[in-house]
Amino acid sequence: MPKIKTHRGAAKRFSLTKSGKIKRGKAYKSHILTKKSTKRKRGLRQVGYIAAAESKKIRELIPYK
Repeated sequence: MPKIKTHRGAAKRFSLTKSGKIKRGKAYKSHILTKKSTKRKRGLRQVGYIAAAESKKIRELIPYK
């Protein structure tokens, strides 16, 4: 049985925690930041987690992480 290739785009965007959750970065923090409040931008720095319904799809993309 051949090895499964890791989806390189997904590997750069997601990582696993020790408990098995999938971490992700928040969207909307890369540009047009002048109109966004400081409070909103500070919230976007926090880590997000993938919903349980989506986690199976992501795990198939990053099998060895």
